[in-house]
Amino acid sequence: MDYSVGQVAGFAGVTVRTLHHYDDIGLLVPSERSHAGHRRYSDADLDRLQQILFYRELGFPLEEVAALLDDPDTDPRAHLRRQHELLTARIEKLRKMAAAVEHAMEARTMGLNLTPEERFEVFGDNDPEQYAEEVEQRWGGTDEYADSRRRTASYTKEDWKRIQAEAAGWGERYGALMAADEPPTGEAAMTLAEEHRQHICTWFYECSYEIHRCLGEMYVSDERFKAFYEVLRPGLAEHLRDAIVANAARHTS
Repeated sequence: MDYSVGQVAGFAGVTVRTLHHYDDIGLLVPSERSHAGHRRYSDADLDRLQQILFYRELGFPLEEVAALLDDPDTDPRAHLRRQHELLTARIEKLRKMAAAVEHAMEARTMGLNLTPEERFEVFGDNDPEQYAEEVEQRWGGTDEYADSRRRTASYTKEDWKRIQAEAAGWGERYGALMAADEPPTGEAAMTLAEEHRQHICTWFYECSYEIHRCLGEMYVSDERFKAFYEVLRPGLAEHLRDAIVANAARHTS
């Protein structure tokens, strides 16, 4: 059987634009073309795409993925063994690492040095202490949690307004980026992903690329975070997660 580019995009959870890009750079060239010149993908092409997505999820840059997959001395079973080892190592690292919380939850959980009137002015009817106990249980022993509490405890009403204004401006620009159909692996998306990381570093704690990757996964897996980003634009949580992964890969490879 063969499949259209739209079908493959649906199977794999990627955009048609991403598949076009993979074709353009020779990473995933469809086996066939229709009489009209449309891409047609075979089962073997889908197997290769799965391998590509495995390595991308692990943070490998596209050039390195191509080199690994096109190595004539490596068989498919070796790829699976390598990916299993890498995934096992990553799972263990993530299990041990306590990822701290992104700014939206931070603003609602860190003992804020504001009067009740100021809290209402800044946060509206959102309870700033709603998740405090959960956050302390999950991350209370980490340096990031301690750093964030230390910083946020001293913030004034104007500081919080500035933080929220910066976040809102970023959200508008990211929504516009998605409306323009920019891929998460593109320069524009990676730049905004880096700005997102720097915002956390500036206001809350030192957010390494590994922590940022963990946050990206949490934005998708935790329904509260996902809902926060879905309000900005449907699909933004997944798009941002992929942009965070791509941005981390280009800075750490």
